[in-house]
Amino acid sequence: MIDLTALLPKLLRANGANAELAVKLAWSKAAGTGLRRHTIPVRLESKTLIVAVADPIWQKQLQHMSAELIFRINNLLQGNLIDAIEFRVDAGALKANRPTNTGSEEEAKNRPAPTELLFAASSIADEELRARFVRAAQNCLERRDALDSN
Repeated sequence: MIDLTALLPKLLRANGANAELAVKLAWSKAAGTGLRRHTIPVRLESKTLIVAVADPIWQKQLQHMSAELIFRINNLLQGNLIDAIEFRVDAGALKANRPTNTGSEEEAKNRPAPTELLFAASSIADEELRARFVRAAQNCLERRDALDSN
């Protein structure tokens, strides 16, 4: 399976893509599954990424990790897009942005594709090929998430 985040630097250079979206997608990869469950990248202000966290404990822990996370994000994007990360306690933002897990197969089929997947697919010119790519990637993500939850 192709790592979609590997395409971010090329898409940024080729299309002059939205830097904020690219940084948010890079956060997802840099943070990893464990941190991703407890954080939401909110916005990019100048070169500072604002990230919502559930509580002050997460905020303090992540502040200690910020230099490593900044390095990972900039490395993924092959550029110096962020200089700082500000962790803000906002449990409401986390709840609002978490998908509900209903377990319904029909709802899973109708669920929109993740933003990073659509971003990666946007460079595929052929509409049919792009749709197939998105469906295949969604299936892979659903299988991975099912394995993670077990």
